[in-house]
Amino acid sequence: MRASMTIPTQDNKTEERTMKKWLPAVLAIFAVLSMGAPTLAGDTAICYNCPPMWADWASQLKAIQENLGITMPHDNKNSGQTLSQLIAEKDNPVADVAYYGVSFGIKAKEADVVAPYKPAHWDEIPQGLKDPDGYWFTIHFGTIGFFVNKDALGETPVPRSWEDLLKPEYKGMIGFLDPTSAFVGYASAVSANLALGGSLDDFDPGIEFFKKLKANDPIVPKQTSYARVISGEIPILFDYDFNAYRGKYKDKANIEFVIPAEGSIVVPYVMSLVKDAPHPEEGKKVLDFIMSDKGQAVWANAFLRPVRAGTLSQEAAAKFLPDSEYERAHPIDYKKMAEVQDTFRDRYLAEVR
Repeated sequence: MRASMTIPTQDNKTEERTMKKWLPAVLAIFAVLSMGAPTLAGDTAICYNCPPMWADWASQLKAIQENLGITMPHDNKNSGQTLSQLIAEKDNPVADVAYYGVSFGIKAKEADVVAPYKPAHWDEIPQGLKDPDGYWFTIHFGTIGFFVNKDALGETPVPRSWEDLLKPEYKGMIGFLDPTSAFVGYASAVSANLALGGSLDDFDPGIEFFKKLKANDPIVPKQTSYARVISGEIPILFDYDFNAYRGKYKDKANIEFVIPAEGSIVVPYVMSLVKDAPHPEEGKKVLDFIMSDKGQAVWANAFLRPVRAGTLSQEAAAKFLPDSEYERAHPIDYKKMAEVQDTFRDRYLAEVR
């Protein structure tokens, strides 16, 4: 019995030629798929709370890309949102590193969502400005004050004190970030409270101040509001010196920074490696770079005081207010500041909002 044969038809031959034409491409696709779906793990790190409009993170992210080849997407969370997200994702982390105000760094360690890591130049970070095991560490400082758009004020004088802000002439002109969520908002509340006679155990003066301030219809956003000051939408914002200097010297706006007459505080911002981060090695490289001469210089050129003091150039330092003005701004017990944050938040929500 002879085996049967299929005689190629014209249609069969056309199909064969088509298959031969596309076979290399099909094989190439299968080769890629056999290695798994392409990932960004080798050249991407995720940072929570790295907004380009805040503290010139735009330049830092660009420097990281240029020097490390690591891409870090923009992220517009605030400190409180960052901590909440880290806790929500504790069993399946998304971020590799996190940036926040110091009290949130302390709380992140307590919540067991960050990992110990001692970055490059660890020994140059002063004691008290880092967790002993590296769960968080300071990268730069800011001083709380008034970020003022003088053009937006018109004929209204620049305020010089916390008490000035209670005057009716500033109605509708004052803004501060939500102190129950954004760290700069909480730091501003602590600053006002201490300047007006309170303590970290007594928030009565600060709560009373914010209750009175409600009469002036303050604007209370949750996210960084740099652009809203530059545009004049918010003429006076409780904020850090570095944002005001950026507005004045880089964006050429008619900006003045005021350290209130009653006093203010100096505040560190910190970073952490996220526990069980999806890209831990990239995260570590990013943290090392931020602490390097190049990384610290980015902060210095953005008018922040880098934690490694020697990286602040004379040119940048010359644009700050005189040292005599900064004598009214003081460091505080940051651990205590973290411990009483929930107490302040609960009182603010109950008595002010």
